[in-house]
Amino acid sequence: MGRLTTHVLDTASGQPGRGIAVSLFRVVEGNRSLLTTRRTNHDGRCDQPLLEGEALQTGNYELDFHLADYFLSQGMPQSSPPFLDVVTLRFGVADASQHYHVPLLATPWSYSTYRGS
Repeated sequence: MGRLTTHVLDTASGQPGRGIAVSLFRVVEGNRSLLTTRRTNHDGRCDQPLLEGEALQTGNYELDFHLADYFLSQGMPQSSPPFLDVVTLRFGVADASQHYHVPLLATPWSYSTYRGS
């Protein structure tokens, strides 16, 4: 059974990104449809998969990570407007029977991602 998961690591502090709002969208012909919004837990992960089973379909998705709010809550200095506010990652699901893990490593000034396991 396929599933989609994520987590956030705050690489500025070396800690999990706790309490970060994460929104998942399905993208069809350039149009975004909101599927769910969650908050990361104490380990920087969502408590449940964002999608699993039949809900995960082949196609394009976007994850919005609300980083500026998180870093402000951590007392990190921010410019106005913040350099990184909401980071959007667009990715494709080619085989909905697989596990797609999309982590985000972030600071107030940079981010990276990869397909995890």
